[in-house]
Amino acid sequence: MSTATIDGRAVERGAFATLAHGLRLTPEFREGLPVTLVLAMVATGGRVVVPVAVQQTIDHGLNAPGGSDLGLVRLACGLAALAVAVTAVASYLMNVRLYRTTENGLLALRVRAFRRVHDLSVLHQASERRGSLVSRVTSDVDTISTFMQFGGLLVLVSTAQVVLTTVIMLVWSWQLTLLVYVCFLPLVFAIRLFQRKLQGAYGAVRERIGALLGAVAESVVGAPVIRAYGVQARTAERIDTAVSSTMNAQVKAQTIAATTFSLGELTAAVANGAVVVVGVLLGVGGGITTGRLVGFLFLVTLFVQPVQVATEVLNEAQNAVAGMRRVLGVLDTPTDVADPVDGAELEHGPVGVQFDHVSFAYPGGPEVLHDVDLAIAPRTRVAIVGETGSGKTTFAKLLTRLMDPTRGAVRLNGLPLDGISFSSLRSRVVMVPQDGFLFDSTVADNVRYGRPGATDEQIALAFLELGLADWVEQLPAGLATPVGERGESLSVGERQLVAIARAYIADPDLLVLDEATSAVDPATEVRLNRALDSLTRGRTTITIAHRLSTAEAADDVLVVDRGVVVERGPHAELVVQDGVYARLHASWMSQSR
Repeated sequence: MSTATIDGRAVERGAFATLAHGLRLTPEFREGLPVTLVLAMVATGGRVVVPVAVQQTIDHGLNAPGGSDLGLVRLACGLAALAVAVTAVASYLMNVRLYRTTENGLLALRVRAFRRVHDLSVLHQASERRGSLVSRVTSDVDTISTFMQFGGLLVLVSTAQVVLTTVIMLVWSWQLTLLVYVCFLPLVFAIRLFQRKLQGAYGAVRERIGALLGAVAESVVGAPVIRAYGVQARTAERIDTAVSSTMNAQVKAQTIAATTFSLGELTAAVANGAVVVVGVLLGVGGGITTGRLVGFLFLVTLFVQPVQVATEVLNEAQNAVAGMRRVLGVLDTPTDVADPVDGAELEHGPVGVQFDHVSFAYPGGPEVLHDVDLAIAPRTRVAIVGETGSGKTTFAKLLTRLMDPTRGAVRLNGLPLDGISFSSLRSRVVMVPQDGFLFDSTVADNVRYGRPGATDEQIALAFLELGLADWVEQLPAGLATPVGERGESLSVGERQLVAIARAYIADPDLLVLDEATSAVDPATEVRLNRALDSLTRGRTTITIAHRLSTAEAADDVLVVDRGVVVERGPHAELVVQDGVYARLHASWMSQSR
């Protein structure tokens, strides 16, 4: 079950509560609903006209006192034909409106889920499998679509049909009506039992599908590594296991659904047989007319049809509820790094950075940064060095507000980072990650992410100013060269060149670099260093330094050890002291020889 938080307590939601909550979050599903309900009532009312016309034709037309009344027969047949036509038109209009409304609602739901996935913190995204997050926006919403367009429609019409049919049956014979309900009463209890079983079964199905998508996506993205280490068989075994688990979960759910449907078929057959036997006995005793008995059999068919369909709808409903729970799991997740309401604007110009007694701990873990208290002057080039796991990357994520500190505050020009609007922060602060991620488009389009309105001429000028114009000219189609998925048509170093151009054209005031030259060849490193010199000139720059040559060129060096800033100063001063930096530098120099 999905959960809600009430007065600080986690409360599980049932199926109806889950759907109701989903409808509250997606008001588009309710647009135009009154008119659709009216059309549903018209369509339902038209279906019971035929049994009534049959009863009137037999009792008052064919068996009329004094002989058959053909005029009444013709009138009843004409009215029945008209009712069938009206019912068909009403059903068509209802379907069209319902499909349009549900598609609008599903569009809104998918968009909201997608945007919330992007709003989730880096910590939350890292705790979820990528395939699971993707499935919530794709296949989980698709299950809701199937129910809303098929099951939702049938529930709407079938409920009204059962109620209206019951009323007419009671008027004609309360004894036969009671008999029909007695036949179906065991099925009601069985459906409630199977509903709980289906709920768990389809919850497992949605989980297995998310795991399958994650395994497939990971194997596709990691194909080069899989081939390089010759682990195709192990990867295939993992995929086969995920596929088998998904199949087993689907078979279990469908078996329960098939059992429920079969029970509905059996109950319908028993009800029809009982009505025929008891109805004939009542007719012989004068308790019911021939027309009412025949018409009652038509009504039983109309009554049985929705009940039989209900078992199939139950199947779709539980699948949809399982999907809705997973979607709501995203929509209900609070954004712990949220865009502040009425956030401040960071003015364009030199940026100073202050860490005001900042500490940070990952959920459930120990602190990885401890009481960091420092200031960085505007236009200063700062290198952060330290061993792996010392807290360097955490420092950068806090500075760019990919995460918020556990204690203390990060400030830019005196403004608390969590009080600056995202639009202002993202335009003034840019981070260039180590992997230089690129989108499946052209070089120009990837650079244009830094400034959406940039023209090709401005992008070309950016490469020229970075000293990379000759590299662009060597590309097969220049700026129009496709980079492939994740930029895999380019080398690691070339992806970094595009990422640097993207940051340059964004024209930030604060630049955070996760060592761009740590995994490139010497020739590309020369290009990168030249481009980085142009990129960082006149800007406050924080660089996570994996190579201490970066620290040598920085104005200031912060040495982080086990989450604490233990040393600070220029390279020339730190390297001659008997401290952490001197030992790191000596180790690096010995490995560089």
